[in-house]
Parts: sequence; C-alpha cells; structure tokens
Amino acid sequence: MAKHKINFEDDYTFELIGICSNHSDYRLSWNINQCLKIALKKADDYILNSKKEGESAHSFYAHIEDNDQLEVYLIKNTSFNFKLLIPEQDQIDYFLVLKNNFVEDVQSILTRLKENESIQTAFTFDPESLKSRANLLF
Repeated sequence: MAKHKINFEDDYTFELIGICSNHSDYRLSWNINQCLKIALKKADDYILNSKKEGESAHSFYAHIEDNDQLEVYLIKNTSFNFKLLIPEQDQIDYFLVLKNNFVEDVQSILTRLKENESIQTAFTFDPESLKSRANLLF
C-alpha cells in the first residue's frame, strides 16, 4: 500500500510589533485601545508547552473586528514563571500581532504607538526572522 505524507506550512503572514513598556498588561492594553481606537479585551492566558522549557502562561488580550476581519493580539513576552515567549528578543516586554490587516499601514500604527506615554519604544519584526516564530502561531 502506498504511503502518503501531508506537509503543512505554517502561516507567518501577519505583522509583528515588539513593545517595550514598564506598565502592567491591563494598563498597556487600555492605552493601546485609546491610541488605536480598538477594544483589546483580556482573554485566557496563552499557554505554551515546550519540551525543553515546560509550560508557560503568557498574558493575552484580543480584539477581532467583524466588518473587516482585523485581528489584534497583545501578548506578554514574559510568563508568570519568568519564561520567555520569544527568548531571542528578551528586551521586548510585549508583542502586538496584527492579522488580516488590510485597512491600515503598519508604519502608521507604529507611529501612534510610539507617541503613547505608556510605551517606551516599539519595533516591527519580520516573524520569519525569529528563531522561535512558531510560538506566535495560535
């Protein structure tokens, strides 16, 4: 009998912004909501299971728009037990993930984020360039 293999390719077609902030996750999400005119809401923690590191729970906020299908997620890089979601970016406190962003230029979003008093700085990243990029698939 012939064997068939199914290969799945991971989809990294989203925009990724790294945020440095000393504020708590709920305060930062509130400030991002004000600046981007969205409604990030606390969701269940993002649980990451790793053979090497074990389980880690990362604070997770989500906003999904019905009309244009934009999805915005705010994820804390450091878990409650101090494990990193993206270890190679240990200087980043939070990641803002934008999926199905057909409405607004990411540079415009980045500019508005940098003007926010809760954000020290923000950077865009190409998800493909990150070694731990699979940790951002949800």
